[in-house]
Amino acid sequence: MRSRSLLLLFLVTTFCVAQVSSALLTPDIRRVGFRLACLCGSCKNSVGDCAMLECHYSKPARESIRDMQARGMSDDDIVADFVKREGKRALVVPPSEGFNRLAWWMTPLMAGFGLALIYWYIQRQRKPAPVEEVDSKVLEQYKDSIEKDLAKLD
Repeated sequence: MRSRSLLLLFLVTTFCVAQVSSALLTPDIRRVGFRLACLCGSCKNSVGDCAMLECHYSKPARESIRDMQARGMSDDDIVADFVKREGKRALVVPPSEGFNRLAWWMTPLMAGFGLALIYWYIQRQRKPAPVEEVDSKVLEQYKDSIEKDLAKLD
């Protein structure tokens, strides 16, 4: 009975290990893969951390990275080769040039503009409203009217 349980445990563990797709994920492949986007369309991961089993993009990409590294290509050359084949969409982080540079800077600029606008609004609301000088004749008229109304109440 106990030997059957151990055998069953061993078989289940073997099947679980067989499903892990990390056979191609050496540290060198992972280092380059983190710079390249997985373009399978199902995930938003990089080639280095795509967890989909038998992913139709990241698995061949990892094999390609392995082959290029075996030929002695540097990390930058491998990334440049992927960019040449797939375009800039192959990169996880877009390069900081042209319109992409504007996109990188627009967020902090708009946040700063929004904070400045909030500061200006708060400062504007803090200022007391200007008080106009009241003419003494008009003030005396109101006082007399109040006195007459109070006398009627008594």
